[in-house]
Amino acid sequence: MTKPDPFKYFKTSPEIIRLAVMMYVRYPLSLRNVEDLLHERGIDICHETVRFWWNRFGPLFAAEIRKKRVLQRRAHSNWQWHLDEAFVKINGETHYLWRAIDHEGEVLESYVTKRRDRKAVLKFLRKTMKRFGPPHVIVTDLLRSYGAAMKVIGNADKQETGRWLNNRAENSHLPFRRRERAMLGFRRTRSLQKFVSVHASVHNHFNHERHLYLRASFKLNRTAALTQWRQLGAA
Repeated sequence: MTKPDPFKYFKTSPEIIRLAVMMYVRYPLSLRNVEDLLHERGIDICHETVRFWWNRFGPLFAAEIRKKRVLQRRAHSNWQWHLDEAFVKINGETHYLWRAIDHEGEVLESYVTKRRDRKAVLKFLRKTMKRFGPPHVIVTDLLRSYGAAMKVIGNADKQETGRWLNNRAENSHLPFRRRERAMLGFRRTRSLQKFVSVHASVHNHFNHERHLYLRASFKLNRTAALTQWRQLGAA
């Protein structure tokens, strides 16, 4: 059975759609910034077209990226998770963005809730463990909700807390914060959940930690990631 073509009824070429989605999700650009940058390349579209494209194809691309990376993440023998929560305003109301990061800085899961109690942590942990399996070590801050949730699922002996142990999770919020400022915040919980899921997958795909590689190796990895991106959604 052949894979259905998601670009079948679109007049615009898939290359342009992939480029627009990548520019909007990966970089801190507004919809009109993407429209202007594409106009400089001779591509005349409306900013609302960019909005439609990222809403239509963003989750599709993210799911394809995530599917390929889940098995790679499960193969680690020294798998360690870093859990943290960030405050996010939605129409002036405070919500909490829970994020799970592995020991290499890859965003595993993002989840938005109105509370940060034991129930919220339990739902977040079960969702993450269902997809990736159990880790060997879970690093958290001193929020009591983590300890209470760990006792329920039987992971209390795997939890580690410390003053600087969770810096990897704290630093992982920075790309999202830059993107949040460019978008001028969020108006609905559903739109926030949708964007953080897509943003995490795209960030993982293009994040090669260039400070750990030689320039030649980094260029090869960057070219490979861009080549894979251009094949997303291909029939």
